[in-house]
Amino acid sequence: MINRCKLSMMQSRIFILTMSLMAVLTAQHNRLFWDGYDWNRIAKNVDYHPETTHRVKTAYLHGVLDGRLHSYLKTWAKDQFLADDVFGETVDYLSTRELIKNLDNFYEDPINGYIPIPAAIVIANMYAERVPIPLIEDYVERTRRWINDLTLDLDTLNYSKLLEDKFIKHHEKQFNRSE
Repeated sequence: MINRCKLSMMQSRIFILTMSLMAVLTAQHNRLFWDGYDWNRIAKNVDYHPETTHRVKTAYLHGVLDGRLHSYLKTWAKDQFLADDVFGETVDYLSTRELIKNLDNFYEDPINGYIPIPAAIVIANMYAERVPIPLIEDYVERTRRWINDLTLDLDTLNYSKLLEDKFIKHHEKQFNRSE
């Protein structure tokens, strides 16, 4: 009887440890952008079918570029100089097929895996426009530093304080509307 209880307790401890380990390993971390890991996972998700992979990547890039254009136009309506300054990078120098090929090549290097796809699009276009290599490398390094800092900031963010601030701001708007 005692051995059976010990075995049962041991099994439940192993089960709890296994479940805890699985929870930690599969937990989502803060994600703001698709990055190279997501880009490289597309082919796997469509069973390495080349035509489907190309279609998914094309659809994603069209969505990114359409969203960028939409943001540019919304900003331009408010402040033309700000819009031109913020959205000044060329991102449509390459055709979609060329851009996909360049992104595939860029993300072959594992160190580029965590660079967001929008930044990689800018980098791919910089290479295509034959921007001097030291300028491109500086941009890549600054992008790496930026995404690392942003990720660290998100990991240390106090979400309860953020939600409380959002709640207060929302209720202030409702209070101001009722006046």
